[in-house]
Amino acid sequence: MTIKAKDGRIYLSKEIREKYGENFRMIECKDRIVLVPVSEDPLEKLREEWEDVEDTVEELKEKALKEGMDEAGG
Repeated sequence: MTIKAKDGRIYLSKEIREKYGENFRMIECKDRIVLVPVSEDPLEKLREEWEDVEDTVEELKEKALKEGMDEAGG
């Protein structure tokens, strides 16, 4: 899909808006821009995503740190 932004605006197709919503966060990476959909109610979306997680915050932090170190090769 090609998106033209002649006037500084980005226009998304109806299909994309229906699938992902109309709110996005734009993230600038080295060689590209990434649009990440943002929920109308981000807290509710987080609650849904994490409703079956039983780990404590400390356990989650520890796992995230270990995974990050493993991915970084450290």
